[in-house]
Amino acid sequence: MLDALQVATTVLVGLMVGVEFSVAFVMNPIFNSLPEDADQQARSKGGRMLGALMPFWYIGSLVLAAIWAVAAWGVAGTGLVVTAAGLLILSVVMSILLLVPINNQGKKWTPENRPADWKQQMNRWDRYHYGRVAVIIVAFTLLVVALV
Repeated sequence: MLDALQVATTVLVGLMVGVEFSVAFVMNPIFNSLPEDADQQARSKGGRMLGALMPFWYIGSLVLAAIWAVAAWGVAGTGLVVTAAGLLILSVVMSILLLVPINNQGKKWTPENRPADWKQQMNRWDRYHYGRVAVIIVAFTLLVVALV
């Protein structure tokens, strides 16, 4: 049962890392190359779609990592899982405090109602997102190493 939990947790976190990495280094650069209206509309649509999914993904990953840490307490590698869970907590806190407030505004914007500084706000979101991606990559790496 522990093996299945470890694999499920690692796969779920790995997929989350892949999606967030893709947003940071593939999708947003593509959006940035579009004309202003298309860029802003693509980011708004992405904010609505991923904004609805990601809270469950982040919290689900954290819960599974915490269950793994408790279930494997005292087993070699558990410290790595605890550290990974701590980093996943940090990623949730970063999301709530830094990224979600910007995302909640941006997902309602249209070319007609967006603020004059919308690009600066999106650039700030991108910078915070790079930090969050780094945090979840480290968490994922720790989970993979804990499996070995």
